[in-house]
Amino acid sequence: MRTILHSDLNNFYASVECMMNPELKKYPVAVCGRVEERHGIVLAKNYAAKAFGVKTGETIFQAKCKCPDLVTVDPHYNEYMKYSRLVRAIYCDYSDQVEAYGMDENWLDVTGSRMVFGDGEKIANEIRERVKFELGLTVSVGVSFNKIFAKLGSDMKKPDAVTVISRDNFKEKVWGLPADDMLGVGRSAIRELHRYGVNTIGDLAHCPDEMLSYKFGINGLRMKQFANGEDNSAVVHRDFEFPIKSIGRGTTFTSDLTCNSEVWCMILTLADEVASRLRAAKKKAHGVSLTVKCNDLAWKEWQCGTEHPTQNAYELACRAFELFTKNYPWVKPIRAMTVRAIRLDDEDICEQLTIFRDAGRIAKVEAKDRAVDEIRRRFGRSAITSASTMKLEKFPGGAEFELTMPTGLLTLA
Repeated sequence: MRTILHSDLNNFYASVECMMNPELKKYPVAVCGRVEERHGIVLAKNYAAKAFGVKTGETIFQAKCKCPDLVTVDPHYNEYMKYSRLVRAIYCDYSDQVEAYGMDENWLDVTGSRMVFGDGEKIANEIRERVKFELGLTVSVGVSFNKIFAKLGSDMKKPDAVTVISRDNFKEKVWGLPADDMLGVGRSAIRELHRYGVNTIGDLAHCPDEMLSYKFGINGLRMKQFANGEDNSAVVHRDFEFPIKSIGRGTTFTSDLTCNSEVWCMILTLADEVASRLRAAKKKAHGVSLTVKCNDLAWKEWQCGTEHPTQNAYELACRAFELFTKNYPWVKPIRAMTVRAIRLDDEDICEQLTIFRDAGRIAKVEAKDRAVDEIRRRFGRSAITSASTMKLEKFPGGAEFELTMPTGLLTLA
């Protein structure tokens, strides 16, 4: 039988900030985005702030209404990434099957390590103690026979705890939990399940196949399998790289956009960064996605295909702008926007040209793009840019951080 661990760093961002500045440990602390860049929301909080009811995702104003003495700090993503790598190095001492699920969560398959380190619970406690002693952080670890239940276990007891969910006890421990506690049951699915009286994981485990298949297709049957402990997915090797499925860049503007000319400049700027990442990843896009968030925080997303595979910023921007002008009625100003390249292929895959495409012009454009990349590599991103995007008063400044999510989605934050 397999032994799978899921290790989750407790209040990761806030815990790292308290490590960097021990004085903060005495106070309720929240890591928050910058108000001046209109990112003034709580990204993470420590347990002292949580005791006052402070929640991730609410505004700083809301958080301080609940906790007037709340100490807010800016995020330091480079430090979070450093600690994430250090924790992962500890995990790799126990297995070569270590799969990241975000910056602060990892699965480990320790089936082959039990002869050396002991059973799963012993390994989990040893990891928990090492992380605390060596890095000053705490983790909650779930121990089970599959990935889904291991993650459930790490969520059941926090902080600094180990929870074991076995084949013998999973019905007692798991089936009474809300169905949306289980990985794979999203917001839209849980709303539909509630309509049919399916509220717990146990309810889901006993759902008729016909109903789940009719409402959710193959995903419905998969949810039922997960609820019954029938997840057989493997933990990938620590060196495995998930294929990149999309590359995106989004931002919240320093003030709302109110006209098409402003939107075009912003789309072109975002598409320029997406195109650079496409070329660095040696990928071409067959489609573009545009996400728009209004000033009331409602958002819309549209996507379309490209006429041919591309990694050129202007072509991506034109398609994204077409999506915008076709679909957005300008009822409300725009607060934020994301441009994403989708349906990616390797750049060296052969393409059938048509008589309507100038191969010589395509080669010149690609050579120009490579030259721009080289100039920026040597002298910085601002060394060369499109004239129409030279003065972007509403585009926020600040450093970028590249994050690759477990699904293969690469984004810049």
